[in-house]
Formats: sequence, structure tokens, C-alpha cells
Amino acid sequence: MIRTVFAAAGLTCSYVFLAAGGAAAEQVEISLADKLDGNLSEYCIDIAGGNENVDPANGLQAHTCYSYRGDLGTDQVFDADYFTQNTLFMPIYDVCATAAEVAVGGELSLATCDGSDAQSFIFSGAGTISPASDTALCFTAAEDTRMGRGGTSAHQIKGLTLETCSDDLSARQIWIARTEG
Repeated sequence: MIRTVFAAAGLTCSYVFLAAGGAAAEQVEISLADKLDGNLSEYCIDIAGGNENVDPANGLQAHTCYSYRGDLGTDQVFDADYFTQNTLFMPIYDVCATAAEVAVGGELSLATCDGSDAQSFIFSGAGTISPASDTALCFTAAEDTRMGRGGTSAHQIKGLTLETCSDDLSARQIWIARTEG
């Protein structure tokens, strides 16, 4: 199992992930380091919608990590080899995380990878993920939690937006990458 806090691109991430994965792409989930109120697992960066409703056009959210079941969820898989390029690439859907608006409250969407500034993110040694164009903002899981499938699932969901990086919000802003739960 790989479990590391994001570090400066090209240093710790490239050593840990590339050395462990060899020539093959290293598939990982990105989860909050703090379990928060998770009843089954931590929260992972996830495509909004579930099962047959998974659609990259729905954007990103924080959702119960599926790895507690033994495998990574297809809508939570990122290719760690791209982290050194400051990119969050989801290979199963062939899309990249995109900051729809680089501002407080800005949502995180998915789009065809184009190498634009909107798809460039800095992975800090402290575990935060920030747009390269504004490192004062961090990927932040919302405080409020809702239950999946309209309240009928044990899976939990939180919104995912850009917020000002803050020690007060660190439990919802510090992320780790791992290959399993």
C-alpha cells in the first residue's frame, strides 16, 4: 500500500509513486487524511453521481472511499504518474480535474485534458492541493454531509470546492494518495 502526503511535485511524489509503480501507471485514490465523520471509510475525490449515473460532466465531490471494499472505485481512480506534471488525470474516463473558477467557492469540474492553467495543481508537502495560479486556495471538502442515493445509502458525500487554505480547515484540506484502504 502506498500512503503518502502530497509533496512538492517532482520530488517526493515522483520518487514514491514512480519507484513503486515501475513503468506501469500507478492507480491511486486521493482521500482526506482525516476520516472526519466517515462511517465506512475516509472521503475520496470522486465523480458526482453513482453506478450507471457516473458522468464526468457532473464534476467532483468528496465521497466515501470505495477501497474499504477491497478495490479502488472506478470513479475515484487517478493516475499518480501525472502528479509530477501537476495534473489530476482520471484514466478510466480520460479526463482531468479542472478549476471551473479559481476563486473562493470555485467548483472543481472535469474536462478533456488540455494542459491549461485551469488543470494545473500544486501538491504541497503539507498535503494540500491548490490551483497553480493561486496557491492560497485549497481543495476543501464541505462541512455538511449528506447520505448517498437520496439518503438510502451508507455512503457519505460532501461538496468539494476551492477555499482559502487555513489551519482551521486543515481536516478538510489535507489529502493523501493511496492504492488501497
